[in-house]
Amino acid sequence: MNAPTPTSHDANALTVTQAQALIAQTVTCVTTTETLPLKQLLQRVLAADVISPINVPAHDNSAMDGYALHHDDLDAKQLHVVGIALAGKPYTGSVQRGECVRIMTGAVVPAGCDTVVPQELTQQINQTISFEVNVVKSGANRRMAGEDLALGKPALKKGKVLTPADLGLLASLGIAEASVQRKLRVAYFSTGDELRSLGEPLAEGCIYDSNRYTLHGMLTRLGCEPIDMGVVNDNPAALEAALKTACEQADAIITSGGVSAGDADYMKQLLAQLGDVHFWKIDMRPGRPVAFGKINSNDRSAVLFGLPGNPVAVMVTFYFFAREALFNMMGASSRPLPVMRALSAQLIRKKPGRTEYQRGIVSRDNAGQASVCVTGSQGSGMLSSMSEANCIIMLEHAQGDVQTGDTVDVILFDGLM
Repeated sequence: MNAPTPTSHDANALTVTQAQALIAQTVTCVTTTETLPLKQLLQRVLAADVISPINVPAHDNSAMDGYALHHDDLDAKQLHVVGIALAGKPYTGSVQRGECVRIMTGAVVPAGCDTVVPQELTQQINQTISFEVNVVKSGANRRMAGEDLALGKPALKKGKVLTPADLGLLASLGIAEASVQRKLRVAYFSTGDELRSLGEPLAEGCIYDSNRYTLHGMLTRLGCEPIDMGVVNDNPAALEAALKTACEQADAIITSGGVSAGDADYMKQLLAQLGDVHFWKIDMRPGRPVAFGKINSNDRSAVLFGLPGNPVAVMVTFYFFAREALFNMMGASSRPLPVMRALSAQLIRKKPGRTEYQRGIVSRDNAGQASVCVTGSQGSGMLSSMSEANCIIMLEHAQGDVQTGDTVDVILFDGLM
């Protein structure tokens, strides 16, 4: 895990892109799979392609209520109605030239018919319909057998994170279960003598630990199995015990705190004994200090993400470093962050030489144009700014000040958080 030569003004720092590349080179997918019933598959990762066992739809069928006929008969202007086709009850008789069949949406198109004329374009008197010449094109309003999913073709690909629509698709194929990757187990804990868990009294100088709750939410949203290991005091023995326990229970470990320049020395020594972990300075704001690597305990190994302690920095480093790595470990196909372009509604100060992630609020005017403004103070300890924001404004490494009216990239929280 040798770091490439950094290009920023800090010779000891990596760019965001360099750190992401190093992480991607290290993580591997879990290999255990399980077969689950349909109702337990939401947010799970497919372990193999799902091949369609049938055509969907199974037969040519009508896209609307109307009359099924042969297109060449439209020249006649009038046709004799010989029967009716209902969804689930097809018309089984023959349809001769000059004849048609009343048909409902979803009903099988009778043999000898190739077109459906919507009922609103016709008039029926007794058993005869009349219409204008050439009211529809040949083949209109007919859904072809297999046009949605074809027999023997992949319906869903390996690595797909299953959505509600996917569950419906599987049900439409008559598939009641599927093979998925087992859930990725991720252990997490916060470090710091000043931290207190909910329900404990706050002594002077202490704060409630919020990071475990944001991590729980982010991991759950990703589809991981979160393992909350609580708050660990800043001493080597407690940290070693927590890391070993986490390693033996989980595929990945996420810590918050203990990686900054002031308090990482004993953490470096401890992790050097347990595995191969690198401490990085990253040219970014917030979230400059990050640790990454692997640790070992009792013939088990786990990937470690050592995130900063400040609440906003934890969330930013999780989304830009841990998220994609965890998806890779889950066996999931790449799921890029939801980026859109918006006009800056204000001047945003930015120094070239680092990537910045600022909390923002994006909105659209009456013409549909998206614009974004920052939430105010961007301190990395201000978790309320993340709660107030609906996006992150992403300012690239080489970028300088953003002027009012400039276009910027924003990453929407909707669907992410």
